[in-house]
Amino acid sequence: MLINCKGNLIDLKNPKVMGILNTTPDSFFDGGKFNDEKKILNQVEKMLQDGATFIDVGAYSSKPGAEFVTEEQELSRLLPVLELILKHFPNIYLSIDTFRSNVAKRAVENGAAMINDISAGLLDDKMIETVAQLQVPYVMMHMKGNPQNMQSLANYDDIVKEMVFYFSERINTARRFGLNDIIIDPGFGFAKTLEHNYEVMRKMDYFSILELPLLIGVSRKSMIYKLLESTPQESLNGTTVLNTIALQRGASILRVHDVKEAMECVKINDQLNTFN
Repeated sequence: MLINCKGNLIDLKNPKVMGILNTTPDSFFDGGKFNDEKKILNQVEKMLQDGATFIDVGAYSSKPGAEFVTEEQELSRLLPVLELILKHFPNIYLSIDTFRSNVAKRAVENGAAMINDISAGLLDDKMIETVAQLQVPYVMMHMKGNPQNMQSLANYDDIVKEMVFYFSERINTARRFGLNDIIIDPGFGFAKTLEHNYEVMRKMDYFSILELPLLIGVSRKSMIYKLLESTPQESLNGTTVLNTIALQRGASILRVHDVKEAMECVKINDQLNTFN
């Protein structure tokens, strides 16, 4: 499972970690935390030192009921951060968390290496064509609706079966446009109840039929802290448990707030697999 980032081939057969850098003031866990240059650079440096292969930069909170942000606002938050990071870490692989094709285009033109789209191209009908032209890896996530209304659409007869059909259609569309490097994300917490999330985690093996790398993002999400009756700040242990299970069920990338702990999961899982 190789993907091409800036002309370098990255083998996802060996799981990688993607660190999260939110530049939004309303992210559910770290909103407003990285709001000046020093804090941003310190956090990026820490995540890289802890073992992150990718850093995912988001300028539009996608938590349930998130405030709408215009394209201009998103770009004004995002582009200065890209410039800052790449000035100090020119070889970094930056992933951009956006569902807008123009934001994706501007970000890649300014040095980004990957696009991470919560809507798999359904919120912007030019997204897949744009990413195909840019020829960067593309993460397509499962979601219904948009961040403002998605939780009201959490209705399924067979959630995993419906998700496989969803991804099959989206992958087919991407292939028609010539998009080469595709990664799928089940979208934990997006248009899913707590029970749906755990059903998807339990049946993760089913996605292997798609024969694509799998990105898993459960870091400090409500599926953990609501079940454990705690808070996002108290959910690192639960995150580690689910990250370990995800690796055992085929995850290629862990998208996390806490890189060091995720890398420990990867190393322990790798050691277990040496005996297979």
